[in-house]
Amino acid sequence: MDIPNKNLSYFRLRLQELLNTSFPEKAHDVKFIDQRSSWAANSYEGAFLAGNSQGQCEHIAEYILFEGLHFSMFDTIFQVVCNEFDTRMADEELRPFALKMLRVCQPVFINFTLTDDFADTVEFDLLYTELTGTIAIWIEDYGL
Repeated sequence: MDIPNKNLSYFRLRLQELLNTSFPEKAHDVKFIDQRSSWAANSYEGAFLAGNSQGQCEHIAEYILFEGLHFSMFDTIFQVVCNEFDTRMADEELRPFALKMLRVCQPVFINFTLTDDFADTVEFDLLYTELTGTIAIWIEDYGL
């Protein structure tokens, strides 16, 4: 029985792409990347050998690969920066500034229970407001 070509490097690349884009704080965590990629590849193979369709195998592997990676602190900060502070800087400065604000804003996130569907909760609006205030105060104190 030939297992469709979804090897460890495929899952590692998929995970690395997500981390680079939305979880820069985890993008260089080699142990995390190796472990998740390995789990996903093994689960894909196991699901296939158990008789699941290729689509089901992919779903199972992606669930394991991306577990806990649906709500991104960085994406949220980037959204705030783009929506609230975009007139203060050039477009190419938005992402680097949001990366800088990730460290500054991390204490704000501690007050919230961040789940994969957190962006769909009423608490998200409160988080958004607190992040906006934190960034505005930082800009007042340190400038752009």
